[in-house]
Amino acid sequence: MKKIINTLIVLIVGVGVGCSSSTPKIDFKYNGEGKQIDVYVGTEYFTSLIYSDTIGKPVLYPIVTASGKEITRGYPLHPRPFERTDHPHHVGLWFSFGDVNGLDFWNSSFAIEPEDKPRYGSIKFREIVEADSKTGKLTTKSDWVDFNNAILLSEKTTYFFAENDSIRTIERITELTAQQQVTFTENKEGLIGMRMDRVFEEPSDKSKKILAAQENVTEVPVLNNEEVDGVYRNAEGLIGEKGVWGKRSRWVALRAEKEGEVITVVILDHPGNSNYPGWSHARGYGLFAHNNLAGRAVDKDAHPVKLELQPGEKVVFKHKVVIGGDLADEKINAFSADFAEG
Repeated sequence: MKKIINTLIVLIVGVGVGCSSSTPKIDFKYNGEGKQIDVYVGTEYFTSLIYSDTIGKPVLYPIVTASGKEITRGYPLHPRPFERTDHPHHVGLWFSFGDVNGLDFWNSSFAIEPEDKPRYGSIKFREIVEADSKTGKLTTKSDWVDFNNAILLSEKTTYFFAENDSIRTIERITELTAQQQVTFTENKEGLIGMRMDRVFEEPSDKSKKILAAQENVTEVPVLNNEEVDGVYRNAEGLIGEKGVWGKRSRWVALRAEKEGEVITVVILDHPGNSNYPGWSHARGYGLFAHNNLAGRAVDKDAHPVKLELQPGEKVVFKHKVVIGGDLADEKINAFSADFAEG
């Protein structure tokens, strides 16, 4: 009970403290019953940190642009008609990995069969450390645990939320401290990922399972590609999933038009990260991820990647998501340079 009271006090102190006049104030609103913290830019909704145990990891969901448009897929939390129903572990924006001591933390979800669960890990939320509206800073702690709840890694994550000139940003600093000997073995599934709204997908002529208007899962022979026009590009000028997937780059952008508005979403890598620049794990079906530990799992010419931590040792990853309008390469390069220097 004491921990809950302390958490509430931190949040209440943070709410209502203003930023400079040029930057809208970030407000954090605690929803203990829903196990989430809602993030607002002034009075406008931005996203929520959801830490329900049923998801398998803390996530930011949904994520909304400055004009109020959702950029993340609704399924499985709030399914929308005609969405794909694949990969139920793809929820909002998250951080995890596919091979930690042989355990799969990336694909863990409610859909895993009971007999298969020992092969998966989960990331369990522990506490809110700080929520500071003045800086837009939210810090949390979680544990990476196996099927028997033995802790492999302790995670301290710091988010910085901001909006300037209708461009919203989410910076995530993930500090992982080993509680036992831990090995990250190169794997395509990682590290920071987003599952995007249908409009950000690449047009496809393949049969897929979607959520029909009656909220029944239906397999259709060909997807309806109306208003679907997502295009990836990276800092090297490569275009589309075939161009960017498995390639190393300091940033990857995804551009689409939703309800008449051009939206660009960018994932920035940081030069302080292991194996910078990391590899893109961006898929045409809507997965947008960047992976500093992919190595030969996506690139046969890469050097072997294996990250080993002894008990008490830690590793830190920094990434930033930029959400804006029709962002040109010059603008994205400026964001990338600023992030690298910060």
